[in-house]
Amino acid sequence: MNRETIELRCESAGLRMTEQRRVIARVLQEAKDHPDVEQVYSRAVEVDPAISIATVYRTVKLFEEARILEKLEFGDGRARYEDAERDHHDHLIDMQTGQVIEFVDKEIELLQEKIAKRLNYKLLGHRLELYGTKIKIRKNED
Repeated sequence: MNRETIELRCESAGLRMTEQRRVIARVLQEAKDHPDVEQVYSRAVEVDPAISIATVYRTVKLFEEARILEKLEFGDGRARYEDAERDHHDHLIDMQTGQVIEFVDKEIELLQEKIAKRLNYKLLGHRLELYGTKIKIRKNED
């Protein structure tokens, strides 16, 4: 889907976009993972060494309040962030490694709609997070 960048949505929302905020917006736009503020900071200082951790914290909070970023908490004590306008997906969190796997499952989506309808609700949205550990497959030792 062709959506506006985080930077353009910030401008459309009337946020004052300093060069440092633009760097942070681009770092978040390019993220293929779910970075926390420290990860955003380490990526941003590679582009602009003058960016402070405080600037990153303030900027991420501002973007979240403007509903440009979505805050995710996966039970590890670290708030992580992703673009609020990404296509819908759910998360599977590996409790041993911290890896976050995104997935979409048509059956789960249909089941949620069915449950909402059965309870006389129109589903407006949802967030699904699954927590687990990888199953080790043992090979037969013949």
